[in-house]
Amino acid sequence: MKVPGAKTTSVPAFPAVAHASDLTHVVLAFDDNRLVGDLYGQFDQNLAEIERRLGVAAIARGNQVTIKGPHLACEQARQVLEGLYDRLQKGEDVHPGDVDGAIRIAETDTAQLPLPTLESKARFAPAQISTRRKTVVARTAAQDAYIRAMDRADLVFGIGPAGTGKTYLAVAYAAALIERGDASRLILSRPAVEAGERLGFLPGDMKEKVDPYLRPLYDALYDMMPAEKVERGLQSGMIEVAPLAFMRGRTLANAVVLLDEAQNTTTMQMKMFLTRLGENSKMIVTGDPTQVDLPPGQKSGLVDSLEVLHDVQGIIRVNFTDKDVVRHELVARIVKAYDDTSRERLAGRNDGGQPLAGTGRP
Repeated sequence: MKVPGAKTTSVPAFPAVAHASDLTHVVLAFDDNRLVGDLYGQFDQNLAEIERRLGVAAIARGNQVTIKGPHLACEQARQVLEGLYDRLQKGEDVHPGDVDGAIRIAETDTAQLPLPTLESKARFAPAQISTRRKTVVARTAAQDAYIRAMDRADLVFGIGPAGTGKTYLAVAYAAALIERGDASRLILSRPAVEAGERLGFLPGDMKEKVDPYLRPLYDALYDMMPAEKVERGLQSGMIEVAPLAFMRGRTLANAVVLLDEAQNTTTMQMKMFLTRLGENSKMIVTGDPTQVDLPPGQKSGLVDSLEVLHDVQGIIRVNFTDKDVVRHELVARIVKAYDDTSRERLAGRNDGGQPLAGTGRP
């Protein structure tokens, strides 16, 4: 993809370096001098991050950047800088997280994308979700595929560890549909498994009882929509945040419906939820099959549904891994360490065929 205003010159490999045939340098020129400061970052921190992550040298002289290093890494750095410059030209801001996301996507082989049918341009222009309050841009290839899947299918499963953006992106997408008028209701739900869905004994009204279990959904919602609009929506019923048990017996038409922490549903609860889908509605189901909090011996409804529905048309499943964790980079290493340990422990099942104690994530 050629970004308007950015000029590229590729120069053959420079000599006197081992394996010189694998090396090259690329010169990029950006026409709008007003944008290069934001492109490079304060004290050139964006360029420094590109150098560190991709193993290239990026030297800025005015509105020109010379990138030196292995051919593939130079191409990836070019894609990152041109993509970020394109965002700046559109009037969007570029934050360190956006640089991280652009690098992650540039490093991804399009053949390995969760949705192989995605256009190759996805690596240059990541999918995004926009409301009047905020624009969220995909920071990983899985996030890119997830956003595009929500556009394409009426039922989408987002499967993977915490910190990958599954829930946040689903709430952002739902908020965007409401704002555009493409859905008349937004319904957010989680199984209140910590209270065993038996909330009647707790003091207070229903909202006070369930709020602690639904707080992550509220947080994402308030991030994407003005507080007063959220409050009006909650009062009018346009926005509903409720435990999964409250979905029974309903048909959810003209709505976008999100089920979070779906690994903590029973098989019957999951079937009940999925069969609530009504006309002109979308469902998004998120969860992590390695974090099941159900009683021992009870099968997760999420795991069961993925097995039963794996070849049903109209459903898309997007898998996230520890590489897609977009919190502190240490979180990705922590998730991977637990996953590796869990696999080792599961390899040593006891004689009864049950996993040894302590498997799975905390």
